[in-house]
Amino acid sequence: MGKPRRYGCGMEHSKRIAVIGLGVMGGPIARHLARAGHALTLYNRTTERVARWRAAHPDLTVAEATNPAEASAGAEVVITCVGNDDDLADVVLGPQGVFSTLAENGLFIDHTTVSARIARQIAVEARDKHIHCVDAPMTGSQIGAENGTLTLMCGGRKDALEAARPVMSAYARRIVHIGKAGTGQAAKMCNQICIAGAIAGVAEALRLAQAGHLDVGKVYEAISGGAAQSWQMDNRWKTMSEDSFDFGFAVDWMRKDLGLALEEGRGLGVSLPVTGLVDQFYAEVQALGAGRQDTSALVRRLPRKGHA
Repeated sequence: MGKPRRYGCGMEHSKRIAVIGLGVMGGPIARHLARAGHALTLYNRTTERVARWRAAHPDLTVAEATNPAEASAGAEVVITCVGNDDDLADVVLGPQGVFSTLAENGLFIDHTTVSARIARQIAVEARDKHIHCVDAPMTGSQIGAENGTLTLMCGGRKDALEAARPVMSAYARRIVHIGKAGTGQAAKMCNQICIAGAIAGVAEALRLAQAGHLDVGKVYEAISGGAAQSWQMDNRWKTMSEDSFDFGFAVDWMRKDLGLALEEGRGLGVSLPVTGLVDQFYAEVQALGAGRQDTSALVRRLPRKGHA
């Protein structure tokens, strides 16, 4: 493909970047990087997703690869945002993986939410190949990805994080170095535990208000300015009251993340009873056929009084 168009955003610092995984988070990240003037190569297992990305951004010129190794060949930076541990291992460590072609002193940034174990394994492989490596799971939801306001919790060496920071600043508002490899993933588990507990509380409060025939808008006005306030309440109270869930972070992905947290807890000998309970609640939501709906669909397991 031809050279990417220039947008006057520090082009002296532009890099050759491969973005692997163009889902609800990876797609917007690629857009921000392209608009910042970086030269992008895109790869996604389903080529239709790349085609949709191109159609949505006709003003942006990018290259397309047929596998991760091809995407990484010649890249200075590789960014992955895929599904789970197995997906990441295949994309990075497989025969046609990123590490088969990424050059020495290259930079690898992973935004997938995975286990701390696979993050540490990849970091060891990266060290042996003299590749800078950062595990940087995200929070901020699809909205944050679209607006370029994500928070990244990062694990890896300090020099790797500092090399990654200028790139990640194109789509993140807050970048926090947690510690060594794998600690970014452990911090993300803490994040998901907090989210799950908050959603469960908001769901029960909403159903109680509805059962009491309260004006739910007034209830929100009253309680959202005090200690009960949360992102979940501010962003999901209204949509939950309207039974609107066709957006946001899917229940299926939350169950995957809570499973990682529960596994980590078992390994560390830490009891996570609330997390385990909410995970069971989400299993009920999946059984309702709502696995692809937003995590706020948790309220669906609590029928409205007088409704089936």
